[in-house]
Amino acid sequence: MGLHTIDYAIFLLYFLIVSGYGYWIYKRKQSATLDSKEFFLAEGSLTWWAIGASLIASNISAEQFIGMSGSGFAMGLAIASYEWMAAATLIIVAVFFIPIYLKNKIYTMPQFLSQRYNNGVSTIMAVFWLLVYVFVNLSSILYLGALAIVTITGIEFYTCMVGMAIFAIFITLGGMKVIGYTDVIQVFVLVLGGLATTYLALDLVSTQLGGTGVWDGLTMLHSEATDHFSMILSEGELMIPDGEGGTRDAYMDLPGLSVIIGSMWIINLSYWGCNQYITQRALGADLQTARSGLLFAAFLKLLMPIIVVLPGIAAYVLFQNGLFQTEMTNELGHVKPDHAYPVLLELLPIGLRGLSFAALTAAIVASLAGKANSVSTIFTLDIYQKFFNKTASERKLVSVGRWAVVVSFVIAVLVAPQLRKLDQAFQYIQEYTGFISPGVFAIFILGFFWKRTTSAAALTAAILTIPLSTFLKFQFAEIPFINRMGIVFVVLAVLMVIISLLDSKSKNNPKGLEIDASMFKPTTSFTVGSIIICGILAALYTMFW
Repeated sequence: MGLHTIDYAIFLLYFLIVSGYGYWIYKRKQSATLDSKEFFLAEGSLTWWAIGASLIASNISAEQFIGMSGSGFAMGLAIASYEWMAAATLIIVAVFFIPIYLKNKIYTMPQFLSQRYNNGVSTIMAVFWLLVYVFVNLSSILYLGALAIVTITGIEFYTCMVGMAIFAIFITLGGMKVIGYTDVIQVFVLVLGGLATTYLALDLVSTQLGGTGVWDGLTMLHSEATDHFSMILSEGELMIPDGEGGTRDAYMDLPGLSVIIGSMWIINLSYWGCNQYITQRALGADLQTARSGLLFAAFLKLLMPIIVVLPGIAAYVLFQNGLFQTEMTNELGHVKPDHAYPVLLELLPIGLRGLSFAALTAAIVASLAGKANSVSTIFTLDIYQKFFNKTASERKLVSVGRWAVVVSFVIAVLVAPQLRKLDQAFQYIQEYTGFISPGVFAIFILGFFWKRTTSAAALTAAILTIPLSTFLKFQFAEIPFINRMGIVFVVLAVLMVIISLLDSKSKNNPKGLEIDASMFKPTTSFTVGSIIICGILAALYTMFW
């Protein structure tokens, strides 16, 4: 069906507002010599609501709209654990992680590793992060975004990828301040457009099944797909498409209680607490502002499954009732869950289709910009300045950072088309990011809270995290990847403890952090907000257990 003139007009309005506002932010306080901390961190410039919005904008992208919606089609509400568990994780990060970063004046994650351990650990992890951000994150977002836009507009796949990359580069080159404040608009648009898509999806379910409105649609969704409303899956409970004409056990992606008391915590704490493009938003603020921003992001996280998971379940119900039989399958007749959200967007009425298209683009561009800025930050401050030009001027660092953005997008555009064989790209992202997450989390958590942790121990974990994850994946394929991450984390943590204890000098480790319990004490308002979030989460898991 494609977009109509009014849809393009709505999208153009969105583009002009974001671009114009970003340019105004960039010019408003532009100085003759742009400071590298201002460019990479927007030091002291972001308010709590800008930090919270930017966190969500960077996190919610095509991997959620397309990938998580596809997983919603395949396995249902259980996939929402990634979003709802993130809300609880953000509270932990705000209370225990951010104070440590701010007290030690940390600007990048490799910088923390260098201060706490040594340059060897820092460099290894910097290289790992750069590889994951470019080859997994940027490329997958470009692929999924292009997949959706091709479906909606009919524009050629490579044209879509290049167009999104150029738009994201334009935003990223203005620095973190531009990214942070334009993200506020991006989040507003993606939430508004996302809710509109969910509303129309539920209304369509109601219409097709003889209901009389959205609430009927929601009720019918639950009754027609009862197996898609279990948050905790049992082994053999739900079989899902494998992308090759067969099925596989959804338990392999979300293994039961591991999502709330097991290794899902490793995924979330590593992502939200030890991840450059997430923590970067808060590292330029004071503690109270940073914590308020993270709490705001946690509230927004509670809303995300309504926007990205329910449409996928709606597409599943409609598919089971005879709709989308051609659109949801590939040329071989194999069901492709990641087609769910794009197919729904095609059914939206004129005007709303443009709004949803703008929402999807907002999510894609904001996330691309955030990740590219982190690639730029790590490469410039932790690779280029440290090893190639220790005396580089502020202007030179900013220039190198901008070139790093452009190069990273060129690589991602070349890699993205190789992902077309995937059935659920969201699971691909989680699994392969999870090759380094156990090592990252072990290194950070022991580095934070155990002074005796040595550089040798951290280096061992950094070197072994990918080989050990790879060995378990191919030698023990029957182990769900989330559980595999837990095994790798435990093995690496135990090795780190043993290596540290064997070092007699570790008792007086000069690089151990000084932890003051008072720095972890939150304000009353933060505590109240945290209790409300935890109460909502408890209710949701009780309701959909």
